[in-house]
Amino acid sequence: QVQLQEIGGGLVQAGGSLKLSCLASGHTFSTHAMGWFRQIPGKEREFVAAISVNAGTTDYADSVKDRFTISRDNAWNMVYLHMNSLKVDDTAVYYCAAKEVNSYLYYITFRSSYAVWGQGTQVNVSS
Repeated sequence: QVQLQEIGGGLVQAGGSLKLSCLASGHTFSTHAMGWFRQIPGKEREFVAAISVNAGTTDYADSVKDRFTISRDNAWNMVYLHMNSLKVDDTAVYYCAAKEVNSYLYYITFRSSYAVWGQGTQVNVSS
């Protein structure tokens, strides 16, 4: 299994942009479907975006569709979340997640399906 580390959280004004990165250690990154989730205190961790092994398929929560973009670079063991037009409601701790799969087409939106999680990075969007 890989280990994950998120990079790039911080404070941004509403309407601004932020890019999150997730570095995966290990030699099997290219067999893992990847996802981004977020969580605010007192609420369940929610799905944000997912990407298949070959990056050919992506999926997004309705709340972030057309504003966020997930991408990955298998050569560098990285997955990214580009966040544009940020809203105050996007404030949360963002987590990167990985799940080893047996098809390069698979992408996963269910939190419980992911086996590996990063420690999270805080994103604060001010009004």
